[in-house]
Formats: sequence, structure tokens, C-alpha cells
Amino acid sequence: MTVLHLAALGIGGWVVVSVLLALGSAGVATALVFGIGLVVLVGFVYALFGVGWFEIERVAGLYGIEAAPLRLAPARGPGFGGYLRGVWAQFCDGRMWRSIGSFITATVIGTFVLVLAQSVIWALVSGVSGLFGGASEPDPAFGTLFGLFGGLSSPLVALIVAVLGSAAIIGLALLHRTITVAILRAGVRTQQLTRDAQTSARQRAGAVRAAEVERTRIERDLHDGVQPRLVSVGMTLGLAQQQIESNPEEAKALIAEAHTSTKAAITELRQLARGIHASVLDDRGLDAALSALAGRSHIPVVLDVRLDGRCSREAETAVYFAIAESLTNAAKHSRASECRVIVRLREGGTLWARVEDNGIGGARVLPGGGLDGISNRILAAGGTIRLDSPQGGPTSLEVSVPCAS
Repeated sequence: MTVLHLAALGIGGWVVVSVLLALGSAGVATALVFGIGLVVLVGFVYALFGVGWFEIERVAGLYGIEAAPLRLAPARGPGFGGYLRGVWAQFCDGRMWRSIGSFITATVIGTFVLVLAQSVIWALVSGVSGLFGGASEPDPAFGTLFGLFGGLSSPLVALIVAVLGSAAIIGLALLHRTITVAILRAGVRTQQLTRDAQTSARQRAGAVRAAEVERTRIERDLHDGVQPRLVSVGMTLGLAQQQIESNPEEAKALIAEAHTSTKAAITELRQLARGIHASVLDDRGLDAALSALAGRSHIPVVLDVRLDGRCSREAETAVYFAIAESLTNAAKHSRASECRVIVRLREGGTLWARVEDNGIGGARVLPGGGLDGISNRILAAGGTIRLDSPQGGPTSLEVSVPCAS
């Protein structure tokens, strides 16, 4: 297949290169003519893009290499000026130029392959003619014009030439594979590093945002729940201190009230701490932690958890809190009468979970809200999230987190 590709490029590749050179030359030559040169140069850039796209698809398909297709650079701003800046960015795209270099290299190698193939054919025809006594010896001009050798009357010499020519063709095919695959993988490596950097930046932003949302939630819970209760305990104990001598019975009642409020505050603090970190998650795993979570839920929860092993602490924590927040939202806002939680450890090392409720739907991601916190926490763990909540319900939330995140 490589030899066939090279033979085709040896014939048609030079036509494409000639068209590109003609477009580029015409564009530069007419650049001073208003409008005409600009249109030709834009067409030249699109032609370069087409050749680069074709070369990436050709090499990737020929050798079974995974490679992202070449994409046109988008406009870099509004209006015609932004469009031209996008065209210029496309012209400066290094991956496109590497692909064009690969195409030209393959065209040159294909030319040599054609010459060698014609020489091999000539050597075989000459050898057969010599073997049968020159009864049908071909015209020597054929070998001189299309092959490297002419006048090969000895069958042995013709055979040697044919073998050497075939070996040279195979060597050129291997050379083509080495060069083009290296060029293609260089572009893929650069693109992969760019994607990794973008993913890392998104994860870092998600982690920062998740921390801010969590801090805000803790402050709100402390301010709205535990803090007023502790203030009430202090005031009750102050009143009891004033009444302890003059009205001991009233003081005892106040102390009992303060004791009850203190126990309630401890319970709230314990729930708050559980919302920050679930200790059962570390001790017994995600299945046990979700069972405890379902037992505390205000609405019935059907658990379907099938895990063959443990994932990383970060992955299990992200999925646990995503489910916990989803159940809280369902209890507060969805008017649901039942929730269903499905958790699987999928092939490839991905922890996947789905939370469904039969509520009224209409859930949206709002800045600082519970769903925003889920999104940022999952994003920080390198996962993905999908929310489906049409008006009228039902609502489903799916999260996927790499097990080694």
C-alpha cells in the first residue's frame, strides 16, 4: 500500500505542488492590485490547508495512526479584519506546514519509486528476452527513457538489477514511513501537550472554584446554624448564672435548655464535618459511604452500586460528594418522591455514577449553587459531568471520573 501511495503521488503530487506554486506566485504578483491579490492569497491558504488535511488523513489511514484531523483556524475577532487574522493564523499553523512538508517529501520519494519500478520492469523484460534468445527483445530506447538501465541481455544481470531495484523500492517505502510518521507524530505530540496544558488549567480553575464554593458553604452553615445556636447557649447560661441564687429551679431549667442546645450544636457540627470529609469513605469504601448517605436521606433512595475494587481517594471523594449534593438538591428543590443512584466501575478505569429523581425538573447550574460545586469538584478530579433536567422532570445527573485521578 505504501508503494501504491508513493506511485500515485509520484504522478499526481507534482501537479498539486505546481498548482500551489502557481497560486502563491499569482497572489504575491497581484498583491499590489486592490482586492485581486488578497483573494488569490486567501485561496492559496485554503489550498495549503486542503493539502495538509489530506496528508494527515492519508498517513493516519495508511499506517493506522491515531491523529486529530487538521482544523481551520477560527476568526480572530468580529468583522472582516477578524476573518483575515484567522486566515493569517492558519497560514502560520506549524502543523499544516509540517503536513505539506510530508506531502512534498512523499512526492519526491514517489518519483524515485516510479523510476525504480520502471527499471525493474525493463530489467525483467530484458532478462526474459535474453533467456529466449532475444526473440522478442524490447526496444533499448524504452529502458533508456524510463529505466536506469538499458541493453540488459544477460538474464543473470537482469535478475540482479530487478532484485536490487525491488529492494530499493522497499527501502524507499520504509524511508517514507519513517519520515512521514515522525512528522505526523511530532504534530500529534505538540497537540497533545497543548490539550494537556488546557486540561490542567481547567482542572486547576475547577479546584480553585470548588474550594471557594465549599468555603462559602461552610461559612453559610456556620453562620446560619451553629453560630446562632452557640450564641443562644451563651445567653441561656448567662441567664442561669443570674438566677442561680435567687431562683435555683429556673436556673436548672435554663441549664438543661443550654445542655440540649449544646448537644444540638454538636450534632450540627458533626454533620458539617461529615459534609467536609466522610470518614467512612476512607475506612469502608464508596459502597458503604453511599449506604450511610442513603440512610440519612430525607427521600427514599434506591442504591445500585457494583464495584469490583477501590479507586483513588480523590475519585471516590468527588463522586461521593456529587451524589450527596444531588440527593440534597432533590430533597430541597425537586419535590421528588424517590431517587435512584447507580454506580459502576467501567472498563478503562473510569468511576461512573448516575443520580435520577422523579421530581419536577428544571435544575440549572448557577454560580455558587450546589450543581456549580459538583461541576467544579468533578472537573478538578479530571472528570466530566452531564445534567439532563427538562421542565416537568425527571432529572438525571451523570458523572465520570478517572479512577486514578
